[in-house]
Amino acid sequence: MALKTLARYVARQRRASADKAAAPQWLAVEVSARRETMSDLQVLLPSGYRIEVKRGFDPATLRQLVSVLEQR
Repeated sequence: MALKTLARYVARQRRASADKAAAPQWLAVEVSARRETMSDLQVLLPSGYRIEVKRGFDPATLRQLVSVLEQR
């Protein structure tokens, strides 16, 4: 997220919380290194396998891959 975008959200949250008695709630996040290739969808299986797919993937192939990985 760009710094300007974050600043805009912070300002919006401050204006909204000025109307309310409740304090804003923030969620801590960890920023990881930017990768050269970004996928449209990431699936992290309980086994620890991560599958990344782009738009237009074949759902049947993905189901088959997940099934094979879960059998290990």
